[in-house]
Amino acid sequence: MGYSTTHFKSINPYTQEDVYEVKMHDTQETTEILQNAQEAFCNEWQDTTYEQRAKLLNAVAKQMKDNLDYYALPMTEEMGKPINEARGEVKKAALAAEHYAEFGEDYLKTEYLESDATESYVQYLPLGVTLGILPWNAPFWLAFRYLAPALMSGNTCIMKHDSHTPLCAIRIIEAFQKAGFPKNVVQNLVVGHSSLETIIRNPIVKGISLTGSSKAGTSVGAIAGSEIKPVVLELGGSDPAIILKDTQDLEKAADIITLSRYINAGQSCIAAKRIIVEEPIYEKFIELLKQRFEKLKLGDPKDETTTIGPIARKELVDQMHEQVDKSVAAGARLILGGQRYEGKGFFFPLTILADVEPGMVVSCQETFGPIAAIIKVKDEKEAIKVANDTEYGLGGSIWTGDTQKGKELAKKIVTGQVSINGIVKSDPRLPSGGVKKSGIGKELGPHGIKMFVNTQQVWVGPAKG
Repeated sequence: MGYSTTHFKSINPYTQEDVYEVKMHDTQETTEILQNAQEAFCNEWQDTTYEQRAKLLNAVAKQMKDNLDYYALPMTEEMGKPINEARGEVKKAALAAEHYAEFGEDYLKTEYLESDATESYVQYLPLGVTLGILPWNAPFWLAFRYLAPALMSGNTCIMKHDSHTPLCAIRIIEAFQKAGFPKNVVQNLVVGHSSLETIIRNPIVKGISLTGSSKAGTSVGAIAGSEIKPVVLELGGSDPAIILKDTQDLEKAADIITLSRYINAGQSCIAAKRIIVEEPIYEKFIELLKQRFEKLKLGDPKDETTTIGPIARKELVDQMHEQVDKSVAAGARLILGGQRYEGKGFFFPLTILADVEPGMVVSCQETFGPIAAIIKVKDEKEAIKVANDTEYGLGGSIWTGDTQKGKELAKKIVTGQVSINGIVKSDPRLPSGGVKKSGIGKELGPHGIKMFVNTQQVWVGPAKG
């Protein structure tokens, strides 16, 4: 499954049937793709206006929204995303294109600064060819999170998508072609991991964006660093959700945390994974989560009524069972789920573990599925300590009846993103990115579009007298 030495092949995690197969690019084809991207940048794309780029990005968004199921179904078939979630993801990808079409020029406007020059300013210029290394869990959204700002800032893009979602990659490229994008401005590169170092080191590639595991980030970051190339790493997470005893609406908190934990079958870096609850409301909150988890429906991801589809691959299911089993053996209390699924598809049951201690596997490792690990703490001071007791630092949430206190506590959580009384999510309008082993750099918002530009200072003489 995934790729051989010659092909990418996707398998439906619900039916186990083959979905799509594509031949990998050989060395010569890879070289041509890089050269074509460079020529497209030098001969055409870098000289287009913001208005022209915006018009094309809006056309891509319209193409996807007008043909929603054509773009959504490959996600459902290749990685098991429920069809309603897949449609939502296509719309969100389109929103990213529309957002940068509308605001990209303003984000990159020339800034005039006072100095000893007659005139001095900073302008933001494209770097050239960028490489986006993308994962399988949100094939459209994570692609557009890289593509939209990179294209709007004038770069050309080579997309190396995951081996398990080759049809999604093909459809993304089709959307750009049908929207009228110039040839070779956006291309799909079908290669295995072993080829990436040579590609990253190629002088044509001027910047690298990776969304993936911390292990992959370590490798890609080291290569890019040795070449002195800018890199954005969006990596794993073990996000804490802190529920304080003064939370005014525990029902709403339980609703949102349940949603955060089950969306995309829990296969999300920014899902609430460690639920940290103050002692006075601990047992009550466990019961609230249990009530909600029990109502969720596992099933055929093409069924409109399904809320949770299969896990993308069987080995991921096996890995989660190992995490749960080890945690239960270490003393965690199994509230719900945990059992092996008997039947069609790579499903993992909705699982709640209580009395989780910081040293247990489900607390130390990223759980990439519908597992809620609930940890009891005495007070907010201990809650912050437990929240930060991880190698990750992607996102986190705080639930409290005192918003000002929530703002003060947010400063103490070592993550790139904090939500107070709400779900942690990525939004085209706001920067997203982690710290520690969750990554470096930012995507989205006005910050993300400046990751792959030359921030050029211009000094115009003569000097002031």
